[in-house]
Amino acid sequence: MGIDVTVWLSIAIMHAFAVASPGPDFAVVMKQSLQQGRRVGIITSIGVGTGILLHVAYSILGVSIIIKTTEWIYQSLLYAAAAYLIWMGVSGLRSRPGRHDDDAPQSISAHSGVKAFIIGFVTNGLNPKATLFFLTLYTLAIPAESTLLAKSIYGVYLSVATACWFILVSILVSHRQIRRAYVSHGHWFDRVMGAVLIAMALLLVFFQ
Repeated sequence: MGIDVTVWLSIAIMHAFAVASPGPDFAVVMKQSLQQGRRVGIITSIGVGTGILLHVAYSILGVSIIIKTTEWIYQSLLYAAAAYLIWMGVSGLRSRPGRHDDDAPQSISAHSGVKAFIIGFVTNGLNPKATLFFLTLYTLAIPAESTLLAKSIYGVYLSVATACWFILVSILVSHRQIRRAYVSHGHWFDRVMGAVLIAMALLLVFFQ
C-alpha cells in the first residue's frame, strides 16, 4: 500500500494536536531561545525534529510495542527522562541575576551548535509520551499493510513538521521585545522554567 491521502491527513491532525500541547520539547525550545538566542533555539528545534526519527525508526521495527509491554524497559526510559528533566530544572532554579544580552548572537560556535542540537534531540528522544504517541500512530492510524516506504515518508513528514513548528516557536519567543523583557527578569524566568521542568518530571513518574 502506497501513500494514502486520508491516512496522511489523519496523521497530520493527530500530530498537530500532539506537538502544540505543552510539554518538555516546548519548554526546552523556549528556554534555549530566550537564554541563548534565536539561532540556538532554531538548532534546538532541529534537534527535537530529528529526535522524532528515533521514535519513527523503532515504531516501524515494532520495538515501540516491546518498550510499552516490557515494564522494566519502559520504566527505565521513564526514569531516564525524568532525571534529565530534573537536571535541567535544577540548573534553572540555580539561576542568579546577571547581565543578559538582549540581542540574539549573530553567530555561534560549532560546540554551542552541537550542544543545542543534542539538547533538543535528547529531550524528544527520551520523552516516553512520544513513545506512546508513535505506538498509537503506527498501530492504529497507519494501516499495517502500508509499505515500508510509505511508513518512512510519514515519519519524515512528522520529523520535518515538528522541526518547523518549534522553529516558529523559537522565532516568536526570541523576538526583540520579548528578549528585552527577559533581560530585566531573566533569572526569574529561568527559575520558573526550572520548576516547570521538574514538575513535568514528577508528572512523568507519578502520573504516567
